[in-house]
Amino acid sequence: MAGHSHWKSIKHKKAVVDARRGKQWSKIARLIIIAAKRGGNPDDNLALRYAMDKARAANMPNDTIDKAVKKGTGELGADHYEPTLYEGYATGGVAVLVDALTDNRNRTTSEIRVVFDRNGGALGAANSVAWMFSSRGIIAIERSAVTEDQLLDLALEAGATDVVTATEGFTIETDHNDFEKVRKALEAAKIPILSAELTMVPAQTIEISGQQAEQLQALVDGLEDNDDVQNVYTNAQISE
Repeated sequence: MAGHSHWKSIKHKKAVVDARRGKQWSKIARLIIIAAKRGGNPDDNLALRYAMDKARAANMPNDTIDKAVKKGTGELGADHYEPTLYEGYATGGVAVLVDALTDNRNRTTSEIRVVFDRNGGALGAANSVAWMFSSRGIIAIERSAVTEDQLLDLALEAGATDVVTATEGFTIETDHNDFEKVRKALEAAKIPILSAELTMVPAQTIEISGQQAEQLQALVDGLEDNDDVQNVYTNAQISE
């Protein structure tokens, strides 16, 4: 989702994590393993720090996090996962980007294809939709945590590209390279962060509603339920 719908997307993701906590921990563990292959110190490995932050936000136990790091560094034996990106279309011409980590590309591809087919979508070729998305930082702040003026001044001075106000709270958007700088500025100001992640944001959105929206949600839910899928991104704007 994009623009003012960031907050709805954040709330949906949180609900999914709460409902599927065991599965989510398994997915985050894979993310940590992949990141830790570049080094086991999160101070020197930003990808590992992000993965560990995500694990803590999902209330993943510290010993489970440590075990995943050691698997990545080879201390507990190697787990081999391969990053894979799937691209396709959902009903209404909505672009869908699926970020996966798999130890069996053929199995995962087959499973992803079935989910698309069952929900009115279709897998596409490489770069059929990826060009529509760019990596951005999205940070969510509860409305009660800070005033709008304070947040605007702080976030924009730190390098944020936009601050969007919703009834529930604020979403701060950053360029990929400025994400960490903005997050550190918020932490230094002691402003509680509800969530902070690097995500894929579409350049343009397609508005859908009714049955198309329900079918898209079924597709996204089916993809997210797959053990190998880390993230699902779309360019849909679901109308109220």
